[in-house]
Amino acid sequence: QVNLVESGGGSVQAGGSLRLSCAASGYSFSRHFAGWFRQAPGKEREGVAAIYTGDGTLYYSESVKGRFTISIDNANQQVYLQMNSLKPEDTAMYYCASELLRGWWYGAEYKYWGQGTQVTVSS
Repeated sequence: QVNLVESGGGSVQAGGSLRLSCAASGYSFSRHFAGWFRQAPGKEREGVAAIYTGDGTLYYSESVKGRFTISIDNANQQVYLQMNSLKPEDTAMYYCASELLRGWWYGAEYKYWGQGTQVTVSS
């Protein structure tokens, strides 16, 4: 059974930082896309960042480029999202996803999803 479990969310003030972790069990990220998505109340799910573990290519949405960094620990099957210079508009539930089924990395067509971790940024 495949499980993706996110952790590291919380409440911070604008300008602060958080690091989200996504731990996989029963699964290897090897040669798959692993991504982070977020969804704020009343809004559609948005692709934030992704990594193709086959060659290490990184992808970011324009809204987080330069502030967020996605990385992977292949030995421990964990994917991270380092979030710096957080803004109130970054407030959302953040989800880890893996194994892109079709389309672009930000298209949310992934096979496996975590349950989410809440990030709240206050001004």
